[in-house]
Amino acid sequence: MTALLSVEGLGISFGGLKAVNDVSFTVQPGEITSVIGPNGAGKTTLFNMISGVYQPGQGRVLLGGEDVTGMAPHLLARRGMSRTFQNLQIFQSMTVLENAIAGFHLSERGPVLADLFALPSSRRRAAEAQAGARDLLARVGLERAAEREAGNLSYGALKRLEIARALALSPRILLLDEPAAGCNAVETEEIDHLIAEVARSGVAILLVEHDMKMVMRISNHIVVLDHGEKIAEGDPAAVSRNPAVIAAYLGTEAANADG
Repeated sequence: MTALLSVEGLGISFGGLKAVNDVSFTVQPGEITSVIGPNGAGKTTLFNMISGVYQPGQGRVLLGGEDVTGMAPHLLARRGMSRTFQNLQIFQSMTVLENAIAGFHLSERGPVLADLFALPSSRRRAAEAQAGARDLLARVGLERAAEREAGNLSYGALKRLEIARALALSPRILLLDEPAAGCNAVETEEIDHLIAEVARSGVAILLVEHDMKMVMRISNHIVVLDHGEKIAEGDPAAVSRNPAVIAAYLGTEAANADG
């Protein structure tokens, strides 16, 4: 199977400190690849390089065989890469439906004059965006909350809304940065099922998540970082038995729990 995303020798330094060094892996269509590691391992920095937020200092990123290294996020979005962030990027005072519609801005954009004078083409695009947004809200279980103000939703519902908005771009690959962070057990399970459903539809998932139970349950492939370097890679069973992973990540978690 040809990889949808290929990360080849990616690295970056800040003030002479190697934040990520020579990391390589691939992501397949319809599969969930998780990046794990202790705090400060370089997971979000890696995401930022892949998604165009940071310009890598070394290596390259291939999307569908095209070199997209350092390409701006909006250009990557047009090529099928969508992303969520650790911190919610929700318009709290807008309705749930309006937030979902905002996700269609790249695909619904048309001539300025058509929008200015509300020409039929503009109204048609707006109607299509609203219909698409309602479909996405149904997909993430928020159709009944469409007219509610987003700021009144639970934290888990806001996380699902953010995923819905990312899906509005019809991505080939979806990057999820800690989608279950701050969620309770029920909310985490809802997000777990949603991510698995998206992957089954053929979308590749690249996931950063600290909830190890969730990672082990839904991942097809796991990449482990420690101090900016890849120390292990494989399926959940192999990674969970790897001594380097146990020492660097699981051991750290256990030590914290004992403390």
